[in-house]
Amino acid sequence: MAEERTELEERIIIKDQHTKEIDLVNRDPRHINEDVVKVDFEDVIAEPVGTYSFDGVWKTSYTTFTVSKYWCYRLLSAILGIPLAVIWGFLFALISFCHIWAVVPCIKSYLIEIQCVSRIYSLCIHTFCDPLFEALSKICSNIRVAFRKEI
Repeated sequence: MAEERTELEERIIIKDQHTKEIDLVNRDPRHINEDVVKVDFEDVIAEPVGTYSFDGVWKTSYTTFTVSKYWCYRLLSAILGIPLAVIWGFLFALISFCHIWAVVPCIKSYLIEIQCVSRIYSLCIHTFCDPLFEALSKICSNIRVAFRKEI
């Protein structure tokens, strides 16, 4: 009974990944564009003290900048959003495919093969180097260092 329940939950989870509701209010829940895209009129155009244009020009410039940025973005996203989503979806699917079917199996194969080599390497090190270093340590163990302070 418990196994059937977990299988049903897994099916629901898998289905939810592809059909989940998207948040139309908070469209950047992970804040990946926090620092990059926040460009307002004040970030681009600013008049220092003593160099002011007419108030009407300043207000019109602000409105023109804001509205043109808003509508250009909407127009570009309407025209290019879906094709780019397809391209990015394909690219990330390709990366996932290569990672799942090529990279990870190659790494696992390498680790399995290198394990055999590492055992042989370890055996050689222990066979040839350990006696040499033990002999050197016995030779050097009788060395005494004494410091004298001469006045």
